[in-house]
Amino acid sequence: MDENPPVRQWRVPATLPAVKLVGAVLLVALGLLFADGDPVRLVVAVLAAATLAGWAVRDLVAPVRLAVDPAGLTVIHGFAGRRSLPWSTVEAIAVDRRARMGLTSDTLEIDAGDSLHLFGRYDLGANPEEVAAELRAARPNP
Repeated sequence: MDENPPVRQWRVPATLPAVKLVGAVLLVALGLLFADGDPVRLVVAVLAAATLAGWAVRDLVAPVRLAVDPAGLTVIHGFAGRRSLPWSTVEAIAVDRRARMGLTSDTLEIDAGDSLHLFGRYDLGANPEEVAAELRAARPNP
């Protein structure tokens, strides 16, 4: 049994993997429709669909991207692994806001010294500003 069950978890929204899988099917369908005898078009469509499907599988296998407990943070690592970050290794929790092509995106940044962990809205299923505030509140005072 886990000694420190997560106080709070953030996960990929449940609908996102389904949307990605539907997108993969549509890519293959479009590849078949527009291939017109050209195998390269079909191969490109299938490769793009396989990439999107792999991304969806990751969302299904490891939906929890970030968790916090009294001991520290647990973040996704690699395709579906987990990495524990004790509070002593967490140097900063910040939100980076960028405007591109008329759209603004927020990214939660967790600086753990030797590693930087980035999470967007669709990784967390929540606003990164709100998650950052919760993480700062959960952090024990030194």
